[in-house]
Amino acid sequence: MSFNVLVIAEDPIYNGIILKPLVSAILADAGKPRANIRVADKPRSRGYSDALRLVRHGFPNRYGHHDLWLFFPDADRAGPDAMTRLESDLAKRSVRLLCCPAEPEVEIFACFGFRHEINIGWDEARTHPRLKEEIFNPLLLQPEFRDLSLVHRSSKGRARMIKKSLRNLPQLYRLCPELARLRLRIAEHL
Repeated sequence: MSFNVLVIAEDPIYNGIILKPLVSAILADAGKPRANIRVADKPRSRGYSDALRLVRHGFPNRYGHHDLWLFFPDADRAGPDAMTRLESDLAKRSVRLLCCPAEPEVEIFACFGFRHEINIGWDEARTHPRLKEEIFNPLLLQPEFRDLSLVHRSSKGRARMIKKSLRNLPQLYRLCPELARLRLRIAEHL
């Protein structure tokens, strides 16, 4: 029997490149290696407020048939009470939603594979207010990505970064505990 999972991100294009393989690995680890994963891209969300609006009002009619929804907002705006309330509101509409605010934002998961190259240290990176601009983007300039054109560096670089990060899933869970909690919640749901 198929298991359909909807992944919701503030930016489905760039965050989706990171989240789809990440969710695939987490689902496989939780016992669903053949889950069908779709990143919600129609309509395309443009930031936290827009993603939140779509989760509440745009996606239920379009994607309500999915078995599980996973929402990955940046943690700076997605407080625990708001996420619990959102999950509860969607449950009333028969949508199983699990929220996983990324500390500090989704790009941290791709940075994990390069954590030893972050000169400020992992703990500080996890709380950095400009992670994408000051840590993530400079990592894309590493020699490892020089074979990519500037146009492709952003997308294919992300894909390579998350692939490297997923080589050690237990350590990723340990250093990104929000993913460990999500994996546990998914396993409980299954």
